[in-house]
Formats: sequence, structure tokens, C-alpha cells
Amino acid sequence: MSASRRTLRLRAEVAAEVPDTAMVMAAGLGKRMRPLTATKPKPLIEVAGKALLDHVLDRLRAAGVKKVVVNVHYLADVLEAHLVRSADELEVTISDERPLLLETGGGLVRAQSMIECDPFLAINSDNLWVDGPADTLKLLASHWDGSKMDALLLLVPHARAMNHKGLGDFHLDRAGRLRRRGRSRVAPFVYTGLQIISKRLLRDAPEGPFSTNLFWDRAIAEGRCYGAVHQGLWFDVGNPEAIRATEQVLANA
Repeated sequence: MSASRRTLRLRAEVAAEVPDTAMVMAAGLGKRMRPLTATKPKPLIEVAGKALLDHVLDRLRAAGVKKVVVNVHYLADVLEAHLVRSADELEVTISDERPLLLETGGGLVRAQSMIECDPFLAINSDNLWVDGPADTLKLLASHWDGSKMDALLLLVPHARAMNHKGLGDFHLDRAGRLRRRGRSRVAPFVYTGLQIISKRLLRDAPEGPFSTNLFWDRAIAEGRCYGAVHQGLWFDVGNPEAIRATEQVLANA
């Protein structure tokens, strides 16, 4: 592809319309981040002088997102107070899971009545990413096709999943459809914690806590779960040791 054609394609991707609402998952217990999470929820752990949650909120603002639904459970009062201070220009609604932690799938089902747009963004609050050639959320939105997708996951190549110790999550076919990593095998792509989903994905949900994996597996079987590859940096900040490693890379980025 010529340089001029690449430029035109990038401009088209940047112009993609991002859903105006995001579900931010912030209810987890943060067990792997102990002892830092003994008195502070994981989304408020600071990396490079800023809470992980604030890194996410900044990216949402930059992409033009207007509304955010945040689920809370562990140290919920602390999270809510922080959002009052830091969520400028964003309309924030709390999905209260204080009585029962619903996990990722149950959390999405609980919050869907608070989300007016379809599709919408769903983002783990402990994500940390750096844009590549263009805004990551706009690039993700440029790949969305609601006629064939119920879920579009942002993936990063295993070799570029910084601090990540796992074996990878997905394979990606030439059309962008996903399939799972086989048992005892390595997969080339890691899920980043960012996705665009249709409310169709949430149909016929069970009651109580469950993982989003239930929805993904059904969508994969139906050929409606797709992936897009992240072009920038992405960090797995899952434990205290990863904070310093991440900060060192960011300082030199």
C-alpha cells in the first residue's frame, strides 16, 4: 500500500464514530495487587503518577465518549468519591454491586438498563494502553460491523503484551473472527480488556455472577465474535512488580 493510501485509510479510521457510552468495570477485588489493595481499590492504584482508572477516563474523553457507567463493589465508597473528583465532562452512573460481586458477565447484565446506546464500549478499569498511529478507541470503532458482530475485542500480539505471563487468549482468522486458545497451547493474541459489544451479546443471561466468557463462547460458536489488533503499547498491570516495569517503559516512550 502506498504512503498516500495509508494516510487516507488512517484518516478514515480516525473519523470513525465511537459509541458515546462506556461501561467501565471497576468492581473487582484486586487480589493479585495485594498488599497495595488492602486499603485502596485496584482501579485507584497509581501508575506514572495517575490512577489506573484516570488513565482510562482520559482516553474515553479524548475519544469523545460522553457517558460512563461504572460498577462498584470492593471499597465502593472510595471509588465513588474519586469519581466525583475526577470524572469532569463525563456523565457518570454507578452500577451498585455492593450486595454481591457479579463478575464481568453479571456486571454487564446488571448495568445494561443504564446504557442507552447500542453498541457500547466495555473496558476494564485496570487497563493501561498507549495509542499507536491514531486514537485506539476510534480505530477499534472503525472495525465495528453490527450486521455480523456481537462483540469486537481489542487484542495485542502476545509478543507485545508487556508484563503478561499467560499463554495468550485467542487466534484470529483472516476475516477477523476469533477462536480460543487450545489446551496446553500458545495463542498469538492477548485480550486487552477493551471491547465494543452489542446488547444482543447479553441475551438469555443467567442470574447471578458469571464471566463474560459465557457470552464470548456463544458468539464464537455463532461466528459473531471478532477481534481487532492494537497498534500501540499495552501493559498488563496485574501485580505490584508490574508497576515499576510499566513506568520504566512509559518514561522512555
